Amino acid sequence: MRITNRMMTNNMLYNINGNKNTLAVLEQQYATGAKIQKPSEDPIVAVRALKLRTNLSELTQYYKKNIPDAKAWMDVTESALTVVNDILTQVHTYCVQGATGTIKEGDRDDIIKTLTQLKQQVYQEGDTNYAGRYVFTGYKTDTSLIFDEPQEHEKYAITENFTAGSIDTIKKTLNDCDMELYDPDDPSAAEFEDKPNMHTAYRIRLSYDKLDSPEDDGNIVIRTAELDEDGEVVRDEDGNIIYDESSEVIESMLSTDPNAYLVEDGIRYLTDTGELILSPEVYEEWRHLGAIQVDYEKTNFAKNDLRPEHYFDCTVTDLTDEDKEPVVYTRENQQIGYEVNFKQRLTINTQGADAIQHDIGRTIDEMVNAVNEVMISQAKLDELDKMIEDDNTTPEQKKKLEEMRELVNTEYVLKTEALQSAFSNALTKIENQQDVVNVAVSDLGARYVRLQLTESRLGSEKTEFEELLSSNEDVDMVDTIIRYRSMQAIYNASLSAASQSVQTTLLDFL
Repeated sequence: MRITNRMMTNNMLYNINGNKNTLAVLEQQYATGAKIQKPSEDPIVAVRALKLRTNLSELTQYYKKNIPDAKAWMDVTESALTVVNDILTQVHTYCVQGATGTIKEGDRDDIIKTLTQLKQQVYQEGDTNYAGRYVFTGYKTDTSLIFDEPQEHEKYAITENFTAGSIDTIKKTLNDCDMELYDPDDPSAAEFEDKPNMHTAYRIRLSYDKLDSPEDDGNIVIRTAELDEDGEVVRDEDGNIIYDESSEVIESMLSTDPNAYLVEDGIRYLTDTGELILSPEVYEEWRHLGAIQVDYEKTNFAKNDLRPEHYFDCTVTDLTDEDKEPVVYTRENQQIGYEVNFKQRLTINTQGADAIQHDIGRTIDEMVNAVNEVMISQAKLDELDKMIEDDNTTPEQKKKLEEMRELVNTEYVLKTEALQSAFSNALTKIENQQDVVNVAVSDLGARYVRLQLTESRLGSEKTEFEELLSSNEDVDMVDTIIRYRSMQAIYNASLSAASQSVQTTLLDFL
């Protein structure tokens, strides 16, 4: 085979160009630290890099954004629940003092003020928000758990459900001594035939007081669950309880009426306290029921009252706009889920209805009322003592005043007993509330632990994917430098060899 000079020249140029290309590639890897600059250089590396980068991007989203945001939300929730539990612990201490009769006379006013402040703070904690979103209101993160201001422009039609266990027994003092009956000019005219005595009443306490239309029946409709032959609650195909359509006849009265808690027949609604007082006959009938449903309407809400839409099925009507359609709220389990891993969602919220209940405020109100009742009787005793010790008091007046003092003292003793009973009942309710809060905290803590475990695992996965991505895309710099230096020597050698080849031509032989 004849080898021409042109063939040798072409081969030399080809070899030099190949070495130069290889040197250029190594130089580019040396300068950038990357194996390839475009997919065509190595499609397998390119495809693998796309997949790894996608996975790493998702992991980073979960690890750097979703999980920290979820942890912050849950931290805020746990902090609020811890404060609520601390407040309930303080209330529990007062309950123990009241139930055991160790509250001193001079401390009563301070206890009222403290309990009132604690009640307000409990519901303020329910308004805790994270980044402008309320944490206890389910999907309605833009709506507060409580009314921030008094509300009068919306009417709420509320449906509240009870069980036989919701029926309380309470002690009330009857036949309080009326000081206004005493006439200094005619002391004998004041007659007190009925002495103070203790009465035990049965009641269901609604979540709200001061309902609409107190002059008639408070717009209250009561339904009791239907029972089958075995005494079990009857349900429809969807599992909903079937209620009787008939409603009980209700009489309305203020709790300050002397006979407010003395019900011989039917049911009485106390407009100022929101209590349904049951007659013994109704109590005997209802105490075996599985479910009781009460419908009522309320318009005027005070500041810090819990919003009904977070707790009950209700319909809200805007009284300022007749053309506006009523808004219907259905009580449901509203779980806010964060995606914290591939196909893994975690519930981060705790609903107010599952942790901060109406019973807290209503129980504290009853404790305050019980202390007030004792303070009123104590004030009567102090006033009578002053009148008896007055030098201007006549013997006839003194005799009547001493008779009244004996009645008031009996009233004071009975109300002190009623106070102890109220605080004893409150003790049980507050302990139940603490159990509810503790369960909510425990549930939140369990989910938080899961979140921490997921975060730890994602942190490890993120590190592994970063290593895989680096192994796939990045060059070994030590190896690249060695190869680059070697290729540089080869390239220079090829240039040197080319300069020594084909130096003679035909002219050298002419």
